[in-house]
Amino acid sequence: MSTPFLSVRDLHVHFSTEDGIVKAVDGLSFDIEAGKTLGIVGESGSGKSVTNLAILGLHDPANTEITGEVLLDGEDLLGVKEKRLETLRGNTMSMIFQDALASLSPYHTIGQQIGETYRKHTGASKKEARARAVEMLTRVGIPQPDIRVDDYPHQFSGGMRQRAMIAMALVCDPKLLIADEPTTALDVTVQAQIMDLLKDLQQQTGTSIIFITHDLGVIADIADEVLVMYGGRCVERGTKKEVLADPQHPYTWGLLGSMPTLDGPVDVPLTPIPGTPPSLLNPPTGCRFHPRCTFTEQVSGNRCVDETPELRLVDGRGAACHLTPEQRREFFTEFTAARTA
Repeated sequence: MSTPFLSVRDLHVHFSTEDGIVKAVDGLSFDIEAGKTLGIVGESGSGKSVTNLAILGLHDPANTEITGEVLLDGEDLLGVKEKRLETLRGNTMSMIFQDALASLSPYHTIGQQIGETYRKHTGASKKEARARAVEMLTRVGIPQPDIRVDDYPHQFSGGMRQRAMIAMALVCDPKLLIADEPTTALDVTVQAQIMDLLKDLQQQTGTSIIFITHDLGVIADIADEVLVMYGGRCVERGTKKEVLADPQHPYTWGLLGSMPTLDGPVDVPLTPIPGTPPSLLNPPTGCRFHPRCTFTEQVSGNRCVDETPELRLVDGRGAACHLTPEQRREFFTEFTAARTA
């Protein structure tokens, strides 16, 4: 088995607040191989973005406690100095942020912002940086790149701004790209174009991608493997086909049930997950999903409340749930039948 390019081990990210300690990420582990895409899916507040900001070292150390290991090509990022992280950020690892308009400076042209990253990491001249910016805008499909390079963010459409963000993230050919819901608020046509662009660029460069989203439809299009997060923990892990075609955790069933299907009856109502995500100031005991789960009575004793289920992986596949494998098959069969009835 090949050595993973990125290996996260028992990651905890806790924030100190006036109300107490927020356990935003609480014991997360995963690997990603070079050239592969890992999709991280879950509701808002599940810890997806916090995890990836920890990888990049972008949390404020004044009120953040981070423990565990984040090994990037064998180097533990949690143990290096800020100067080393600055060298790695934008060069070896980079991030596409969710809101391009908020992330781009309104006072500088698109070309200046792309070129700044390139100059910082390569020592290139302004002329070389501008040429590189034009090259990157061409690469991400911006029309008339030699003219648009001098435009400001407000002169770009939403889809073009997101393409410019991708150009900025990839200007130094990073080996790890983190995409934090890069297609949110874009129409479906532009969303599809962005997804195709990321896949094409990955094939050209061999970049590893972590794709954060709440949309399982997007995951189905881009991911090789899927990690489902809930309440700061991983509740299910497997290949895209395994997780989407044969999910093992009731939370994943709930995510699937809240999405429309193309092959089912049009009059079948969507089934939202009952309740609300947990407070990470005072998370539930045992399984963090148990207050919203409709299957707790099917588990013997009071294990869902009293005992935290372990995520046991076999060949990278597993789910943190107290239901037996036989029960999961039975309940998922019933779930599938109800969706297509």
